[in-house]
Amino acid sequence: MDAAAAAAAAKRVQIEKAHNFMRQYRDPESRELKKLSANQFMDVWAHYDKDGNGYIEGTELDGFLREFVSSANATDISPEAVTDTMLEELKSCFMEAYDDNQDGKIDIRELAQLLPMEENFLLLFRFDNPLESSVEFMKIWREYDTDNSGYIEADELKNFLRDLLKEAKKINDVSEDKLIEYTDTMLQVFDANKDGRLQLSEMAKLLPVKENFLCRQVFKGATKLTKEDIEKVFSLYDRDNSGTIENEELKGFLKDLLELVKKDDYDAQDLAAFEETILRGVGYEKHGKISRKELTMILLTLAKLSPDDEQ
Repeated sequence: MDAAAAAAAAKRVQIEKAHNFMRQYRDPESRELKKLSANQFMDVWAHYDKDGNGYIEGTELDGFLREFVSSANATDISPEAVTDTMLEELKSCFMEAYDDNQDGKIDIRELAQLLPMEENFLLLFRFDNPLESSVEFMKIWREYDTDNSGYIEADELKNFLRDLLKEAKKINDVSEDKLIEYTDTMLQVFDANKDGRLQLSEMAKLLPVKENFLCRQVFKGATKLTKEDIEKVFSLYDRDNSGTIENEELKGFLKDLLELVKKDDYDAQDLAAFEETILRGVGYEKHGKISRKELTMILLTLAKLSPDDEQ
């Protein structure tokens, strides 16, 4: 290809990109979406999440769906060719298929399920392998927060991602440069406050737990808790069957409690302060353990709170 032809091709791509962002990621012959690299996936996300709030929603979602559909057409039709009626029908089908948590908007994980991506990068989202409990999460946190800073910095995150790929027997397929690209991309995706590292609540979104057991309705406004309810919670956190909840077990329990209060934004300092408050409240701050009796006291207090009282 000579210089003039190359320039014309580049200009054509720029025009298509300006007209319909998704068209550049489709095969010009088959119109199928090509596999996206980590950087390309991030470009798509950043383009449509225009307000940077972590969701594609409202007019952002409408724009994405119009461009997603019209880009599949062999001829260069405008996204506006998708009528409002077509858009509503499309949105209904689309959200039923991809809006896993049924909140009416698309988050980063849901988009990752929709778009074809490099297999190795997709593995890092751990769709099929959530953690069993926050106890596991806190053990992993302790393992990778090697400097005990209370944050997962870029080099620690890279070690974590490397080990994930090793576990999936894919590490030999990933160069060091590609691993750095993955690390940078995951930081861009999950570092909500943009301080260049992951705090507890941000890492919790990257490494999800199947369920926060304490969110179950039985612990919210219940008139009484049964012995079976208490025993279920105790066995969930007393992973080594020692008869007490301690160390990472205690921190996992406190993380789940903290999520009921702080929701989407908490860090290791919040967890430490919360631990001190809870342990002092049950009168056992010295040895850093919780027995069945103390757990019962905490859960009964939690059950008596109304949603407005939780803070």
